[in-house]
Amino acid sequence: MEKNPPPPSSASLSYTPYPQPPPQPQTLSQSNVIITRFGSQSQHLTCPHCHANISTRVETESNMKTHLMAVFLCALGLWCCVPCPYCMDDCLAKKHYCPSCDIYLGIGEN
Repeated sequence: MEKNPPPPSSASLSYTPYPQPPPQPQTLSQSNVIITRFGSQSQHLTCPHCHANISTRVETESNMKTHLMAVFLCALGLWCCVPCPYCMDDCLAKKHYCPSCDIYLGIGEN
């Protein structure tokens, strides 16, 4: 007959619990997020970064639509018309910036 080893005594196993810190109240930061649809014109709003009342500064930039129009004109053989999409407002993206803190606010595309 085989003997099972005796279970370990409670004296040989010492368990020292670590002190638990008291639970901290969870605070959620309240941030007002304002979603604005930007168009091609300057928008009057309050900057979410510097909280100033501003009219946005609009900068135009070429985007995928601009490049696709240029490639399409190349495919048609209209080489002299390739620069036209880069000069047309309808083919350019309008990026809006805060004039006070120069932070990017959003984009308006046609």
